[in-house]
Amino acid sequence: MKAVATVVMNRVRVPFGEYHRVGQGDIRKVIFQKGQFDCVRSVIRGISNPQTIWANPPEQIHYDIADWALSGNRLFTVGYSLWYFNPFKPTCPYTFPRNGTGSFQVRVGDHCFYNPTEKYAQT
Repeated sequence: MKAVATVVMNRVRVPFGEYHRVGQGDIRKVIFQKGQFDCVRSVIRGISNPQTIWANPPEQIHYDIADWALSGNRLFTVGYSLWYFNPFKPTCPYTFPRNGTGSFQVRVGDHCFYNPTEKYAQT
C-alpha cells in the first residue's frame, strides 16, 4: 500500500509530462484522472467494479498510509515511479506503459513499478 501511495504522490509532484499537465499538483485530479486507478471506476470493461473506494470502507491502516504519504514520506525503493501494475507473471517487462515512457524500477510483491524515461517528459 505504501508503494502505491508513493506512486500517487510522485504523480502529484512530478515537474513535467502528462501528470504535471493534467494533475497540476492536485491529488484529487491525479487520483480521478480518467482510466488511472481502478478503485475509482465504478465500471471496468462494461462490468460493475466491486472493488471501488465506495464499496469498501477504509480501515485505520488506509488512513495511516494516507497520512504517511501526505506527510512527504515515500518508499525509496519505488524511486520516482509513476506507474505500477500486476503482470500476473514472475517477471516484469523492462518498459511500461506500451509507449515506452517508463522503465522498470522494482518489484514489490506482485506489482512492477516504473520510473519515467526521457520520453515521458514529451507527454
